[in-house]
Formats: sequence, C-alpha cells, structure tokens
Amino acid sequence: MRILIAPDSFKGSLTAEDAGAAIERGVLQVLPDAAVVKHPISDGGEGLVDVITQALGGRIMTTTVTGPLPGQRVDARWGISADGTTAVIEMAEAAGLTLVPKERRDPTVTTTFGVGELMLAALDAGVNSIILGIGGSATNDGGAGMAEALGVRFLDSAGEPIARGGAALASLSRIDAERRDLRLENVEVVVACDVQNTLCGREGASAVYGPQKGATLSDVSRLDKALEHFGRIVRYQTNIEVLSVAGGGAAGGLGAGLVAFCGARLMSGIDLVLHVTKFEDHLRKSDLVITGEGKIDGQVQYGKALSGIIRRARTLNVPVIAVAGRVDGDRKLFVRSGGLADIESLMDGYTTEEEAMNNAARLLSEKTKLLLQRYLSRT
Repeated sequence: MRILIAPDSFKGSLTAEDAGAAIERGVLQVLPDAAVVKHPISDGGEGLVDVITQALGGRIMTTTVTGPLPGQRVDARWGISADGTTAVIEMAEAAGLTLVPKERRDPTVTTTFGVGELMLAALDAGVNSIILGIGGSATNDGGAGMAEALGVRFLDSAGEPIARGGAALASLSRIDAERRDLRLENVEVVVACDVQNTLCGREGASAVYGPQKGATLSDVSRLDKALEHFGRIVRYQTNIEVLSVAGGGAAGGLGAGLVAFCGARLMSGIDLVLHVTKFEDHLRKSDLVITGEGKIDGQVQYGKALSGIIRRARTLNVPVIAVAGRVDGDRKLFVRSGGLADIESLMDGYTTEEEAMNNAARLLSEKTKLLLQRYLSRT
C-alpha cells in the first residue's frame, strides 16, 4: 500500500516534519511493508520557510531585523533556493505574535518594518522572486512598516514621518514613494495568504484579528478607521484599490500593503505550497493520504491546509484520513460533508490539552495506528 503522509505543523508542539515522522511510526506499526512518502506542508504560516526551502533544495539564512515592538531586535530565519533565484520569508519571523509577550501585545504600536528588512536582505542576495507567508502576525499597520523599510515614506500634514504602528496611520497625509527600492520592479512577490478578509469593516483586519493581538474594543475602532484612512490615501496617490482586495486584511493589512507597494500577488497559502512542492506528483501514486494539524474546525472550509489537500485528493479519488491535536465540531460532519474518510484527535475524554501538547509525538503515532486500523477494517 502506498501512503502519502502530508501534515501541517502542530503549533507549539511539532513541526510539520516532526509530525510526519510521528505519523510514519504509527503507519509502520500497522503496515510494516507500506511504501511511505512524507510530504510536510504549510498553509502559509508557521513552517513555510522550512517546507518550501527544502522543496527548492535551498538553505536557511538568518538576518537580525527590527521586531514588532518599538526598539526590539530579533534574529529572523528565511530561505533561499539552491539556484539563488527565490527567497522564502515568513512575516512571523520578524513581526509575529509569538515575539510579543502577552502583557505587551498592542497592535496600535507594533510594526512590520522587520518584514521589509527581510525583503531587503533577499534583494541584496540577488533573487528575482520572493515567496512570503503572512500568517501569525502581531501587527495592524497595513504593511506601512514593511514599505518604510523598502524606502517608502509616510508623512503627516507637516511633512514629517508618522510614527510606526497601526494607530499612527490616522495621521497620514501623504505617501512619498520616490525612494522606494527600484529592485522591486524586477522581482515577483507572491504572498501565501490563508484568509480572505478585506482591510476594513466587520470582517476586516482590526475587527477579526485585532483582539487576539491585544486590541481593546476602542482600539479596534481606532485601528479600523486608521486603516480605512490609509486605504483611501493609497488609492488616491497610487490608483491602487486595496480596501476591497480579498486577503488585503491578512496580517493586519500587510496583504494590502504588499499589493500596493510591491505589486504582490496574493494566493491561497496551501495552494501555493502544494504547487511549489509538487504535491500532486506524489498524490497520483498514492492509495491513501494521512494528514493532520493542530486544530480542525470550521475553517477547514476556508482555505486551510486540510481543505487544499482534500480538494486535490478528491479529483484523483484518493481517500484522506486526518489526525488533529483537537477537533472542534461534529466529527461525523467532517467525515460526511468535509471530504474526510475518517478523523482522530489527540485530545479525548482522557487526555487534556496540556498532556496532548507535551506528548504530541507519542500520541500522534498512537492515534495514527488506531485511525489506520479502523480505516482498513472498513475497506
């Protein structure tokens, strides 16, 4: 039997590569002679650099850049392909929520400046394309910080640079792009984006994601108005409409900023990863796919990793089973209408979230064994 193992990371406990190894151990306990192919994936968030850099035969680089908080410096990892033409960047390495202690989370002041510095490092390396994942942000600045690092100036009514952070966008009067790095004209920027939220409004960056980044109710209102003001000025000065762009609200509006200032193309993160890593080449040769991620919930239907795998497997009539750290919702519904042949969870009536996190590798192997035995007994 040919089995394709294609997990995302289990956030906080296992990388996608570690998850794949744990699933393989469970498979081989049931089918010692199975032909197993491990194909770690990412939907554009955590793990993107490792997954795509490995697929491109590249190497990992580290650059010290500005962190999300004022005065913060961080060592950020990014990848470059074996031929030196493609850079792979995760915005969370420079401006991620995990870089900010809970008590200091404040999207009114956090910045994407370090993301722009990573892009500068890639430009200095001579690449002609950048793949940029924008999941897991701590920011809400519309990508203004990123653009500033690339030479764009954001000025107030007195012609002075505005402060960094989402709240300062309310004082924006003019955008000066004369010093924007000209190398961007010859570089393709492709953004791995796993949400469809627009920049503003009830489904916008501030309202949907602001609270998890530390925004209060009053902060959400301020940030939303500031982003709307920012979007209108971008449209007036560049003739680029970012307020209605699907995915423009991703990463606190970084999606919109990348479109406006870098000519970026936004893509479904999982679609991009599966294409670059040639997932379908392995899928065509497989009898079964086993996937997994930290949590499976209603977002499966909205561009997350699992949905991308299911879509492709359906076209080739390859069944998919999944193990998640946690399943929120009706498991029977995921099987009946979600496209899965079966599903298991590390958390159950006997295993707490803490225990699942601390023993993820062992539990993932055990649950894979149970899931595969159950699947085989029904086929």
